[in-house]
Amino acid sequence: MVEYQLKEREKAILRFVIHQFILTANPVGSRNISKKYDIGLSPASIRNIMSDLEDTGFLNHPHTSAGRVPTDKGYRFYVDSLMDPPKLDQSAKNIIDANLSSAPNQTEELLKITSSILSDLTNQLAMVTYPKFEQAILQKIQIVQLSSTRILVVVSVISGLVKTITLEIDAEVIEEQIASVQQLLNERLTGLRFSEIRNSIEERVKDFNSENYRPIIRVFLDSVDKIFTDISSEKAIISGTKNILMQPEFEDVNNFQSVIELIENKDIIIHILDGKKLPLETDVSITIGQEIQDEKLSDYSMISKEYKIGDLHGTLGIMGPKRMDYSKIVAAVVYIAEQLTQELTKQR
Repeated sequence: MVEYQLKEREKAILRFVIHQFILTANPVGSRNISKKYDIGLSPASIRNIMSDLEDTGFLNHPHTSAGRVPTDKGYRFYVDSLMDPPKLDQSAKNIIDANLSSAPNQTEELLKITSSILSDLTNQLAMVTYPKFEQAILQKIQIVQLSSTRILVVVSVISGLVKTITLEIDAEVIEEQIASVQQLLNERLTGLRFSEIRNSIEERVKDFNSENYRPIIRVFLDSVDKIFTDISSEKAIISGTKNILMQPEFEDVNNFQSVIELIENKDIIIHILDGKKLPLETDVSITIGQEIQDEKLSDYSMISKEYKIGDLHGTLGIMGPKRMDYSKIVAAVVYIAEQLTQELTKQR
């Protein structure tokens, strides 16, 4: 954490300005602070302190207003040093617990519900990435014959997650052939990470070259990148477009357009969520404005945290205007990530 040498009065005024701006979305003036908060300072004294905070880069002065707004630097100092300790009220916890515990016993459905809960609680854009299977360890492979030329491959990993994929075979096969290939693949691949399997499967099955089994082995070799990769072709779930567009910031057409682009291009979210972390004691990441390192998103903040399923992990979080209730949202993100981890562990 970067330490800025602010006096106690400057810290107090910065905190009050940010609190007022979060509440109203309007630039904050010295008279407003004087009336709203009993801090024993005249509007003139407050105005001088705000001017000093502007000179040192913590506040900005919009040309069209006499008030001031926080800068990225101001928000960063607030998040690191001034905001209230994150705390979620019991009613919110009860809503989260009830929704997650009643969710279907399927990972994908649970992640979708989690994203909706997070968006509804924070009124921001909520995002949940699927678990990354690069380091997943194979538990077993099951092959189910659907027809003489089609098979269903069921891949189970040690964390408890299951992935299915349908494959077409170039020749007709019978159940005995499928059973033999299934036994072979389990003997030679079980216990390996997906990344290891993708890199070495050809070498591991090269001696199993009987004419009877070659078509099935060949389809596994040709489809290895599809079989031993992430559980879903989707990379992230996004919820809450309606919630975030109700924020005052989106009266600006440019801001509106940037959110629509974000929703339509999930790769941007994956890139950001996988990017540089700025951890707090709770291992939550708060990225503000230009820290996101995407010019189109410089007016936004992101709060995220990892959830886990055994040795696998994904990320959940929110994105919204920098003018957000950081303490409340950090508390929601942390609690939901912890509860999601707990629910996914039950499913194993």
